[in-house]
Amino acid sequence: MRERAGSANFGFLETYDLQLVRFATLAERYFSSDPSTSLIKLRQFGEELARQAAARSGLLTTPDEPQSDLLRRLRFERAVPPEVLDLFHQVRIVGNRAAHEGYGDHREALTSLKIARQLAIWFHRTFGQHAGFKPGSFVPPSPPAAASESLIEELQRLRAERARLLTDADKAREQAEAARLAHESAEARAGRIADERELWAQIAQEAEEQKNAALADLLALQNAAAQATPQQRAQQQQQAEQAAKDIDLDEAATRAIIDERLRTRGWEADTQTLRHSEGTRPVKGKAMAVAEWPTASGPADYALFYGLHCLGTVEAKRKRKNVSALRRSGLHLTPTARRSWTAT
Repeated sequence: MRERAGSANFGFLETYDLQLVRFATLAERYFSSDPSTSLIKLRQFGEELARQAAARSGLLTTPDEPQSDLLRRLRFERAVPPEVLDLFHQVRIVGNRAAHEGYGDHREALTSLKIARQLAIWFHRTFGQHAGFKPGSFVPPSPPAAASESLIEELQRLRAERARLLTDADKAREQAEAARLAHESAEARAGRIADERELWAQIAQEAEEQKNAALADLLALQNAAAQATPQQRAQQQQQAEQAAKDIDLDEAATRAIIDERLRTRGWEADTQTLRHSEGTRPVKGKAMAVAEWPTASGPADYALFYGLHCLGTVEAKRKRKNVSALRRSGLHLTPTARRSWTAT
């Protein structure tokens, strides 16, 4: 058996709960071959991370509480900042869709992986007393055999971004590993693949077996957190809020969150397909969010049309660029006089 597989993106969570790393590692593993399963594993990751956050805040009632209810309580108690709850809900919603409808593509799986990593970093900075933690860049998963052009471009962008931040020693190690695999014999490669399959099967089995085995640990965390003083609770809340301010999502992930939020409010929205450049135009009787709509001051990230009338625009920013303002201002919805924009 080969050495246990680790996760370059989530390995720092091992000190809290191995189950978190199992779910995240499986999500990375399934990305290429089965994006729906990847999304389901990320939903399980989000559920476990929310339980951990609740227990460490003294707010866990039962591990069986539905996640939507748990997240609602965490928001009411101000244990988790609103912008972080947005990320929890995004992973939950797309994971539920994958589980119940069998839907999930590589684009959604990649976005959820990036969002889940930001949740992991927030958790580590909040509950691990690592406010200055530097996680490094996101390590993109292996591309699927048949990837769309947009997905290939996104993976290439992520790899280029990571390459810019790698040290010379890291680059040398990766180049040596790539050279080793390139010269691997067919027999050695077959053996390695067989070992990896066995290892992944073992990780998946452990993930299922240990889903409820950590109950005692969660209750111990809950009891310890319940004894915290008001000053300690205030300090933890401050750490959570500061860690939320340091969340760094790229524009693609931010747009995915905005898409989902618009859909829940009744708009047809998909920043990848419902674009002006792709020929999308408003339709009578439909509420549509058309991406990259041209205006006199440049393209609007989204133009919100009810029928042929534009009611406003939405501006998408990287999460670190004060996107918490999206929540307070209603998605940066800028009211526009109905008479000013009428599609023809």
